[in-house]
Amino acid sequence: MKHFKCIGGCTWWALCVISLLLLWRTAECQIRYTIPEELKEGSVVGNIAKDLELDVSSISSRKLRIASESSKQYFTVDLAKGELVVNERIDRETLCGQTAACLLPLQIVIENPLQQHRVEVEIQDINDNAPQFHKKEIEITIPESIALGTRFPLENAEDPDVGSNSLNSYTLNKNEHFRLNVKTLNDGRKVPELILDKTLDREKQSVYKLTLKALDGGNPVKSGTALIQVHVQDTNDNAPKFDQTLYKATVKESAGIGQSVLTITATDLDEGLNGEVEYFFAEHTVDSVKATFGVNPQTGEVTVVGKLDYEDVKMYTFDVSAKDKGQPKLEGHSSVQIDIIDENDNEPEIKLTSLPSPVSENATLGTAVALINVKDRDSGDNGKVKLIVAPGYPFKLKPSFDNHYSLVTDSLLDREVNSEYDVKIIATDLGSPPLTTSKSVHVKIRDINDNRPEFTHASYDIYVRENNPAGASLFSVSATDKDESKNALLTYSIADTKFQDIPASSYFYINAENGTIYSMNSFDYEKLKLFQIVVQAKDQGSPSLSSNATVHVFILDQNDNVPVVIYPSASMGSVSHQRMPRSAKMGHLVTKVTAVDADSGHNAWISYRLAEATDSSLFAVNLYTGEVRTKRSVSEQDDASQRLLIEIKDNGEPVQSTTVTVDILIEDGLHEPVSDFRQKASEKDKKNSKITFYLILSLASVSVLSLLTFFILLIKCARSSRGGESCCIRRDSDGYKNPNRNLQIQLNTDGPIKYVEVLGGDMMSQSQSFGSYLSPMSEFSDLTMVKPSSTLDFKDTLRGLDASLPDSAWTFECQQVSTLCCDFFHEVKLLHHG
Repeated sequence: MKHFKCIGGCTWWALCVISLLLLWRTAECQIRYTIPEELKEGSVVGNIAKDLELDVSSISSRKLRIASESSKQYFTVDLAKGELVVNERIDRETLCGQTAACLLPLQIVIENPLQQHRVEVEIQDINDNAPQFHKKEIEITIPESIALGTRFPLENAEDPDVGSNSLNSYTLNKNEHFRLNVKTLNDGRKVPELILDKTLDREKQSVYKLTLKALDGGNPVKSGTALIQVHVQDTNDNAPKFDQTLYKATVKESAGIGQSVLTITATDLDEGLNGEVEYFFAEHTVDSVKATFGVNPQTGEVTVVGKLDYEDVKMYTFDVSAKDKGQPKLEGHSSVQIDIIDENDNEPEIKLTSLPSPVSENATLGTAVALINVKDRDSGDNGKVKLIVAPGYPFKLKPSFDNHYSLVTDSLLDREVNSEYDVKIIATDLGSPPLTTSKSVHVKIRDINDNRPEFTHASYDIYVRENNPAGASLFSVSATDKDESKNALLTYSIADTKFQDIPASSYFYINAENGTIYSMNSFDYEKLKLFQIVVQAKDQGSPSLSSNATVHVFILDQNDNVPVVIYPSASMGSVSHQRMPRSAKMGHLVTKVTAVDADSGHNAWISYRLAEATDSSLFAVNLYTGEVRTKRSVSEQDDASQRLLIEIKDNGEPVQSTTVTVDILIEDGLHEPVSDFRQKASEKDKKNSKITFYLILSLASVSVLSLLTFFILLIKCARSSRGGESCCIRRDSDGYKNPNRNLQIQLNTDGPIKYVEVLGGDMMSQSQSFGSYLSPMSEFSDLTMVKPSSTLDFKDTLRGLDASLPDSAWTFECQQVSTLCCDFFHEVKLLHHG
């Protein structure tokens, strides 16, 4: 279809005429073609040459061309035919959009002569476009609590076509809650609206999917659809709800921090923040629960956050809550019960329900010492306890009731062996593995006075020199008592003994506290050589106990005595007178000087020496026996009167000595008296022979008995030597061994003096020598026995030694001499008198 139009209102033929007249002017005659859109390429629009009244053959030479204002060349001219044809697809909606009339102007330019023609091509719409929504899916959020009838504007669809081909109507799929309303705006656009017809419940249906369809008016009708998703916006109208009203769980009391116990779960039908649940302890939950367990707010996991102890709390019960994040927040509640499982984690506890009381060492078996209670905080077998006393103690446990025990004695006690005990009590439970604990119970043993004092030695030997100063400390005895306190507090005393009817307390004093013995007097060896005192140690217990020890006080001799001449006796004068015949030959026994020394040992060893003589060539004195003999025969020229001065010395330090003067009268006619004397002496010799026989018999008996005694002592010593001591040999004060002494008899019958000496002990000592002397000047056959070491007063002895006195008394000392010796000398005396 083509149309013609003149600019300025002139007709086509007028323009032609004017164009012919004005060759250099452009003709402004306009041609309009009408074509539908979407024609194929090459489709003919119209014959532009014919319509412009141009010669088809000349349009090529005149260079007819199209000058389009568009950037695209939608049309072209077929110069061979003069036709205007479609060069490319034309989309009206692209060129004109929603404009009702779509004109595409073209400029036709012809040269030689130059001409310009305006041609318009009207593009007619066809229904080639369906209604389109900008979004294929439309999302609408509607609160579930919104009121009915609320309108929700929807996005309108667009159709590029125009006229009847454009958008005509909308439709909505059928549903219970929404309906569609379409309203027309002032500009003619039709806009759909969604109206709520029924209350929403997000918990029942949270999303509604609706289909909105847009229809055009073309024929056939075209449509476009959009998916409407109506999201029901949640309102916090549902509280969280736990899946259990009571949660139960168990956990061992040894569970470590962080260990999971259980997980609580609550659900909220709401969504978003309204459905997001957090877990908490209930508001009234006690602090002890919060210190032991924790709840994860996000996961609801209940974990251990503190130390569990079955013995403190066996079960925890608490409430939990679940809160959503809506506004206002809603919450749900539940309870949790957690049972603690006991484990053997507590050692038994030993408690003293009474302090241990001291127990007497003589306590009877079963005496209660202390009360003991044992307990274990665990339960079941873990809390059952076995209680024992460790081995080695004299105690045992006696059960009383319900884990209560009495600690009682199980054997006899002896404080002196153990004064106290730390009794170890061992408690072991029956758990697996078992736990053990122990406790020491200090038990003190109370002393009783059951031990006597004990001296360090059964006997003591003290050696004291005679003439000691009075009051000097001599020795200290010591005793101990195994008891304690008063029972071991000792006092010392000397038993009431006597020496020569004098109490021992007159000689000695002992310190009652320390046992030091002091001398009360100065001692004289020649009076008393040995003191045997008994020292008593007595404790202060009740009743008190005591024991004794013997103290031998040996007095050591000092050379404080001068030798005393006992023969010849000088009691009738200061000079001893002796007679001898002038017919005496060499070796004639003139007299015998006998002296004794009250000292002992070396101090009593006596030697004789001729100090002065009228004629020293005539007489000699034996150094040891004191015998005065002629050194030669007496001649007629020798003086009838001879005086000898004999010195007698002991062996002490310092040396003590004395002298005796002997006057010897040499007579010529002395043989008759001497013969008479010899006749008498012969009679005496018979008696002496008898004495000698009995002496030998007695000595033989003594020897046999001594030998038997020796063997008995030897056997005893051999047995006792196993104990480390010897009883056979003891040392005397001079350090010499003092073996059993032998008895020796020395007889002398030559000369006018008849004597026999019985010697006991070693050959160097005179302390045990006994002598009998027959005075040649006496008509009586008296026998005088002398023991030089006797403790008798020497002056009294000397008074009895005067040979001139009738029936001279016998003096004999039996101290430190065996009974056999005493019997022996008694027999000698009887024989002498017989």
